[in-house]
Amino acid sequence: MSNDITISLQEAETLSKTLLLNNGFSQPHADAITRSVIAAQRDECHSHGLYRLIGCVQTALNGGVDTNAVPSIKDQAPSVVKVDAHKGCSLLAFELGKPLLVEKAKQNGIAALAINNSFHFSALWPEVEALSAEGLAALAMTPSHAFVAPAGGTLPLFGTNPIAFSWPRPGGTPYTFDFATSVVARGEIELHRRAGKAIPHGWAMDSEGNSTTDPVAALAGAMLPFGSYKGSALSTMVELLAGPLIGDLLGHETQAANADKTGKPFHGELIIAISPETFLGKDAESHLKHAEVLFEAIQGQGARLPSQRRFEARERSQANGVTFPKALYDELIALAAQ
Repeated sequence: MSNDITISLQEAETLSKTLLLNNGFSQPHADAITRSVIAAQRDECHSHGLYRLIGCVQTALNGGVDTNAVPSIKDQAPSVVKVDAHKGCSLLAFELGKPLLVEKAKQNGIAALAINNSFHFSALWPEVEALSAEGLAALAMTPSHAFVAPAGGTLPLFGTNPIAFSWPRPGGTPYTFDFATSVVARGEIELHRRAGKAIPHGWAMDSEGNSTTDPVAALAGAMLPFGSYKGSALSTMVELLAGPLIGDLLGHETQAANADKTGKPFHGELIIAISPETFLGKDAESHLKHAEVLFEAIQGQGARLPSQRRFEARERSQANGVTFPKALYDELIALAAQ
């Protein structure tokens, strides 16, 4: 008997919206969150797919997100948009701020969207890909709670601090990457814990600063930055650009929501959009075609472009539906019935 279940994308979408609405999220928030988690599930990014709904609802029950918050948009400067999420989920804030960001990027060549005071739990690649669909190159980053020790340290200080980038490609899927500046996303360790599996060496330390393969000990200790001091430096950059630069908090100044309702899981996100057409004028098309030389050379060596597997998974899911553990499905059904 299989431990997995397969459902259609439409069934997954209905399940997500029902679960969120039945747990107090407004329709706009339920729609925005669903678009993100279904995109991740469709592309077999399991750590940021339907599984994330559990933490999202738990955060709401612990008072860590305003499920009915209405983001407010501020036209800060010719190339700057600011959105105050008012302690709501960052996804709706992004969707509402995106049109003005796109307009400013196409007018000025480059523009930034700063999201403040938001609860963030999702993958970043759907946001930068949404901007690439508008013909823009895009970069996004956000800090998170203190989960990661700096290179040479033993105590959590940084968030997993992901960075995502997307480049529009003529007539095809964009060049996109999205990765944590930790060795792995925290969700990967959580999935290992749920499955009762050990994690690889080099992912994390326990609370005593010793290397561990126990996901429970890892979650109680500190994750490691990828590439040692290089990942540590990039993580610091994310803290600064998506923290003090936009008037928001550093990761270690926030805390995950908890049963005592004393957590403060609110922080910032920075998205930068760049218009090749505005930078290059009438020569934009030829230079975008020139960029294809690089992608062709990478693949010509048998190497894989980032997200290539994800795009292949997307085609499978659109044809066959999404497959994930039945235990997770049962948990989601129970949450939706609350």
